[in-house]
Amino acid sequence: MDRIKKLCSYLSPCESFADIGCDHGYCSEYMLKNGLCEKVTISDVSEKSLSKAERLLKKYIESGICTAVCCDGLTSIDKNTDLVLIAGIGGEEIVKILKESFIPESFVFQPMHSEADLRKYLLNNDCKLTYDGIFYSGNKYYFVIKGENSGGEQNYTPAELAYGRDSLGSPELKSMLKGEIEKAEEYLSRSMSQENRQKLTDRVIFLRGILNGEIT
Repeated sequence: MDRIKKLCSYLSPCESFADIGCDHGYCSEYMLKNGLCEKVTISDVSEKSLSKAERLLKKYIESGICTAVCCDGLTSIDKNTDLVLIAGIGGEEIVKILKESFIPESFVFQPMHSEADLRKYLLNNDCKLTYDGIFYSGNKYYFVIKGENSGGEQNYTPAELAYGRDSLGSPELKSMLKGEIEKAEEYLSRSMSQENRQKLTDRVIFLRGILNGEIT
């Protein structure tokens, strides 16, 4: 629940909100309870998963404020929805969803991995990233990418593409990088091909450069 609470803090007031892969529906409940939107669409590719959110949001569904849709990604979501949340799946999966449908007007994405792939896709499609940071919850680091589907003129550096512009220099990213460096150095103590050793050595140099502020 700590991750969900933190994720909700990145959601902005809007008229219409869609929670894709909504799971229990806690983020939609947050939006509705706090009067941050007028209508909500909850969706999931699994009817069983969607039913959990339907139970939580029953009174809102009965009042017509919330609509439940069983669909894959954004396939049955109104393109005019003001804000779309997609959280808890991989960055490459989010890219696949966007390619098969559309990039929302405004979005909050919380990829579980492959964040750089998602950033690259958004930037290459004229998106403006208004926040691209990191938070820590439950012994795990999470990246949050907020933005809009137009107005993008940002040129990301390799470090920003890898870890997010607003993450650089943060205590959370520094802690994460230290852990990644420790793991990489432990692997370097093992037997491996010269090619793999060079790749891993280059990665450690890259990570240390970001950690020390030498690579931005």
